Amino acid sequence: MIKIDNNFIETISVKAKASPRLRMNYNFHPQLDDLLQRMLNAMEPDTYIRPHKHQDPDKTEVFFCLRGRMAVVEFTENGEIKDYIVLDTKSGNYACEIPPRTWHTVISLESGSVAYEFKNGPYSPIDDKNFASWAPVEGSSDCAHYLKSILGKLNLA
Repeated sequence: MIKIDNNFIETISVKAKASPRLRMNYNFHPQLDDLLQRMLNAMEPDTYIRPHKHQDPDKTEVFFCLRGRMAVVEFTENGEIKDYIVLDTKSGNYACEIPPRTWHTVISLESGSVAYEFKNGPYSPIDDKNFASWAPVEGSSDCAHYLKSILGKLNLA
């Protein structure tokens, strides 16, 4: 049995805070070719997850908020905000499911935020994500401005 308690979550969160990318995954699936990928996703504000979709192969992705607050944002094909939810256990918004072929990102709104994520496998770095051409490449100088513009449009800044 794997027990996901506060100590476990805090350990992953501390690693996210120390990571240059300000996020850290902990995989529960023992192999990348498992048909169900399960992981903790610890993230800090200012981490940038480039908008992407899971297509060819199609994958459904689910996020459960375990701690903190995070916005999950869906986009149109042109990069306009289509829908969003702020996951926060205190507000009663616990989880969301992203269908295949849907542009999306996750934005941490609070330090120490941790999601339990699962999606269809297997994982292959070559085709796991289709990145949006209309969004900045991770590591570029435009990432912080892009995140702030999304949060401003959602009145979450």
